[in-house]
Amino acid sequence: MTVDIAIRALLVAGGLAGVLACGAGRVEVAPQVVEERRLAMGSELHLTAYIASAPDEPAARAAFAAVYAEFERLEALLSVWRAGSDVVRLNQAAGVTPVPVHDDTRRALRAAAQVSAWTDGKFDITFGALAEVWKFDHDQDNRVPTAAEIAARVRRVDHTAVAVDDGRGTAFLTRGDVRVHLGGIGKGYAVDHAVALLRAAGLRDFMVQAGGDLFVGGRAGDTPWRLGIQDPRGQGGEPFASVELGDATVSTSGDYERFFEQDGVRYHHILDPDTGQPARLCRSVTIVARDATMADGLSTGVFILGPERGMALVERLADVEAVIVTADNQVRISSGLQGRVTIRHSPTP
Repeated sequence: MTVDIAIRALLVAGGLAGVLACGAGRVEVAPQVVEERRLAMGSELHLTAYIASAPDEPAARAAFAAVYAEFERLEALLSVWRAGSDVVRLNQAAGVTPVPVHDDTRRALRAAAQVSAWTDGKFDITFGALAEVWKFDHDQDNRVPTAAEIAARVRRVDHTAVAVDDGRGTAFLTRGDVRVHLGGIGKGYAVDHAVALLRAAGLRDFMVQAGGDLFVGGRAGDTPWRLGIQDPRGQGGEPFASVELGDATVSTSGDYERFFEQDGVRYHHILDPDTGQPARLCRSVTIVARDATMADGLSTGVFILGPERGMALVERLADVEAVIVTADNQVRISSGLQGRVTIRHSPTP
């Protein structure tokens, strides 16, 4: 994924038989599956839809094409890597002048500000300064930065320096040393747009999965969608738990997709903006919600807050639930998911 997403919710729903028997002498054809995968926003974008019959397939694939185009459009606005993107121009003008930006960019920035407020600043889109010294990719210099290197950059992390003016259509970084990175919320924002496009095309039963962000609409044919939550220390992406959902989004952040180990200590990419160090209170956080944008940001923010403060926040928010694997490998489930999560086995120690 981009900078923030870690573990992913895995689809574990079984397939459907081609024909279902329904009553004496009558045969009903089961829904057919249309499926595509492409690279988008640095991750695999996996689209699945259940349709009534083969003649519906061209319309479903046209809707998929619209989704891929929308991801490309949003990446051109929100990416920190794309020359001329709104985010690049915003960062270039930091501390100098407000920058005209697209409505979508302003909405994403406002959503990020809301998650920052909910999480007491633990979710912070200005973490980019820390990315200058922490590297978690296999081809990078994976070393632990010095205390001085971290301290110098923590001072440059400040989500309150992001100002959005919808009346003028601008955004502004009020500090010249602050840089925005929307990797922690941009993919969820794109998933919400994908859901709207698929529904507008008349699709009801579908899945959108972009890295660790996933939305399921309706049902997986004749059964609910059953989603697995990955075991943080398991092998081969095996889930330790599953949950049946419909018309809901799942976003999971964890400490194991981008990390390195040094002297027996795991260093991962989910950084606490207050310390500049990897957050240490959780192994994974899975958020279940209605809004993929908010779920994307909350999975990171709750991970950094830790199981106590994080779960307290989840319980306060409407239509937000969570499954947390703590640093000591305990599983905590929010009240709205009690009885709906199936624990297959305890997470691997």
